[in-house]
Amino acid sequence: MVFQIEHPPLTAVDQIAGFNVRPGNPLPFGASFVPNGINFSVYSYHATACTLVLFRRGEFQPFAEIPIPESYRLGSVFPITVLDLDYSTIEYGYRMDGPQLEGENLHRFDPSKILLDPYAKAVGGREIWGTHPNYEVISQHRARIVRVDDFDWGVDRPLETPIEDLVIYELHVRGFTKHASSGVDSAGTYQALCQKIPYLKALGINAIELMPIFEFDEFEHSRINEKTGEMLLNYWGYSPVAFFAPKAGFAATGATGGEINELKLLIKTMHEHGIEVILDVVFNHTAEGNEKGPTISFKGIDNSTYYILTPEGYYYNFSGTGNTFNCNHPTVQSFIMDCLRYWVAEYHVDGFRFDLASIMTRDTEGMPMGDPPLLRKMAFDPILARTKLIAEPWDADGLYHLGSFPAYKRWAEWNGFYRDTMRQFMKGDFGQITEVCQAILGSPHLYPGRGPIATINFITAHDGFTMMDLVSYNEKQNAKNLEESGANDNHSWNSGHEGPTDDPEIGAFRLRRIKNALLLLMVSQGTPMILMGDEIGRTQQGNNNTYAQDNEISWFNWDLLTEHAELYQFFKDAIALRMAHPVLRNGHFLRGEDYMDKGAPDISWHGVKPFEPDWSDQSRTLAFMLNGEYAKSGLTKDDHLYVAMNMHSETITFALPPAPNQTMWHLFTNTGETHPTDGQTPHLEHQQEINLIGYSIAVLIGK
Repeated sequence: MVFQIEHPPLTAVDQIAGFNVRPGNPLPFGASFVPNGINFSVYSYHATACTLVLFRRGEFQPFAEIPIPESYRLGSVFPITVLDLDYSTIEYGYRMDGPQLEGENLHRFDPSKILLDPYAKAVGGREIWGTHPNYEVISQHRARIVRVDDFDWGVDRPLETPIEDLVIYELHVRGFTKHASSGVDSAGTYQALCQKIPYLKALGINAIELMPIFEFDEFEHSRINEKTGEMLLNYWGYSPVAFFAPKAGFAATGATGGEINELKLLIKTMHEHGIEVILDVVFNHTAEGNEKGPTISFKGIDNSTYYILTPEGYYYNFSGTGNTFNCNHPTVQSFIMDCLRYWVAEYHVDGFRFDLASIMTRDTEGMPMGDPPLLRKMAFDPILARTKLIAEPWDADGLYHLGSFPAYKRWAEWNGFYRDTMRQFMKGDFGQITEVCQAILGSPHLYPGRGPIATINFITAHDGFTMMDLVSYNEKQNAKNLEESGANDNHSWNSGHEGPTDDPEIGAFRLRRIKNALLLLMVSQGTPMILMGDEIGRTQQGNNNTYAQDNEISWFNWDLLTEHAELYQFFKDAIALRMAHPVLRNGHFLRGEDYMDKGAPDISWHGVKPFEPDWSDQSRTLAFMLNGEYAKSGLTKDDHLYVAMNMHSETITFALPPAPNQTMWHLFTNTGETHPTDGQTPHLEHQQEINLIGYSIAVLIGK
């Protein structure tokens, strides 16, 4: 008997609002291309009705509204395919309707509002930074339909450099090239940043951490400084509107919708030069704020799913910005995972730094969890398996996970202990020596089971003083923010004068202290991160919270390359020192033992006399020696290194231990003296001792 296989008939085509439509595919969410049409799919557990709203670009009024039939609905997903739609001129949104609960605000359905698709790959209306020619249009935050598969990546993939071998450079895409001195085309854009890759290569870094580039509204909470007439904008961007869409206002081609390929070209070119790209991402809150904030997307689509709410329907504010994303709700977990996979697979990013990451450990009622399912998913996800995951391990409501972030041996952390310890030590505070020892080792007291690969060491970051301001101000100077803002516990010291000075001695002292800070970073186990512009003495005029300062306070002033050329050269040399010596970049904790019989311990501690460190609370001197035979667990050989640190105000003489294995000490640098500019490490004339003036550090190489 011969059986005839009958193919099912094609799905019937309906006509709604003058368009040929048919039931859509529930996955993928967002707008996607199907034969002869565009598939739209949006999730809402509580909505009872959904209408697809279509606009032509730049027009305020929609040209079509297509109610999605109940028969098309699959579970809690509203999918529809619209046939023969010219996507290139289209923007879209949704209207949602649903239950209203008397006396409570758990749901915020309002069919009069047009909502942004949470899975929007591009957002219209914000193509040029700082302009709003028609705010009524852009306030709708409409999604654009774009192709994301037409970029030629060639053989490019994420670089997968071991994290301990990175030197991370935190920068702001706009601020890095916006200053008039930058000398680039299309200043303040991805394209302009691409033109500065030779600078980054010359500096020696091999990873950049981009401050937020997810689409955000720079006009959020904008206001006018009445004294100057200047508009204060949301410059930093820690307030996401669309998690899948790159900031169009950061693209030279944003006006023509080219931000996707422009960002991809930037990442591809960075990779060609051996530089990883890490994104600073914000999953702890959104731009919708609390019950008084705007309804842009999540509030109107499924408020009680996407936010952690009080029993009365108000917003828990663990982020300090009005709302808290409901990260461990199963649907929101899937949304976040889809987002991370998308950026790795589609944009080839190398890693993520998660802002206020402790919020991702809270359950759907806001309580901390010991084993957060979202973090476990991230740690074991096959697509993210080799992606860097970096936590800012605290939130704005007192949850502090430093050293205890649920990491599954996969996560690294911004190490606030390292920052505060080194800041206090470099200004001569008592009681820091044992903590400095821990910091140099990679904080084993914090990460005993994870190793130094768990610590991101930093002394300055976007949030706080620059390095120059750290040594120039005792107090923050944030009046230009027109509000009380910024941290007060900065552990800064003005070096003898508050703010700018023409005193050459104070100026030289400040530069020496900046060099000290950099050396501390470069000789510590773990992964160092430096802040954009610290290498040229960039100042923010004492402002330690420049989130609203889109001006020269925040921008990289390239003229400082000339003014502080010697400091810039020192940064290059110190970074090169770290890159040249794998003994500084171990992925495991040093033990202080000669456990492989190499002639000296992997690390030994010293004071003003060899092998006699002063661990007392009054001590402000410390030295250590690294045995190069133990580099990378003895898998490679390196020179030996000796580092001496004097944070007394007076000169101290350090008696030197013998260089291991019949080698001789050579001077890499002594910050109290002129730094060698010829790239040479001269043989140390006196092998028995070295003098360090007050607040200085010396690094010797045994070879």
